[in-house]
Amino acid sequence: MNIKVLGTGCANCKSTMNLIEQIAKDLGTDVTLEKVEDLAQIMQYGVMTTPGVVIDEQVVHAGGIPDKAVIEGWLQGATGEVSGDSNASGCCDGSSEEKSSGGCCS
Repeated sequence: MNIKVLGTGCANCKSTMNLIEQIAKDLGTDVTLEKVEDLAQIMQYGVMTTPGVVIDEQVVHAGGIPDKAVIEGWLQGATGEVSGDSNASGCCDGSSEEKSSGGCCS
């Protein structure tokens, strides 16, 4: 599992990185963890508020430190919706309504 934490180095980004690393260790989950601080790279993911979390090239979180239970779900292979502010990624939250209405996720 390849996980990227997107952020320019703020305290929340560092905390998110550390939390994911610790939970992965506690669960015995093998992850490759990468910190992406380059603003141009962050913008390529459409993340407008940090920290952002990308798992296997899919944005799963944007804005604020994710809850421990949410991170555990990611690491245990749960497919989830984008967490955080649904507008934080500059797109939709993945709901089928927005996809069918021709929104940005269609």
